[in-house]
Amino acid sequence: QVQLVESGGGLVQAGGSLRLSCAVSGGTFSRYDMGWFRQAPGKERDFVAAISRSGGSTFYADSGEGRFTISRDNAENTVSLQMNSLKPEDTAVYYCAAKIIHSNYMDPTEYDYWGQGTQVTVSS
Repeated sequence: QVQLVESGGGLVQAGGSLRLSCAVSGGTFSRYDMGWFRQAPGKERDFVAAISRSGGSTFYADSGEGRFTISRDNAENTVSLQMNSLKPEDTAVYYCAAKIIHSNYMDPTEYDYWGQGTQVTVSS
């Protein structure tokens, strides 16, 4: 059974940085495209960033372009999200997700496996 475990969330002041990590076990990590999503209270789960299984392609939502960087280590079975210049509107629960089929990276329904989420809170 594939398991995803996020870590690295926390409380940070506006302008600060956080690095989220997601450890994947129980499957062949290099076969999965990986994504990060976030969900604020009362809102839908939104796409943040994605990376192809080889790591050769990355995709970002406009909200994180230039501030967030997604990366993966296929030897360590991990995917990370470096978040810089954080804003209060980045406050949300951040989820790591994995998918098998090459498809729309931005659509959460295309993902097969999800982590439990990690809270990111940015104070003003």
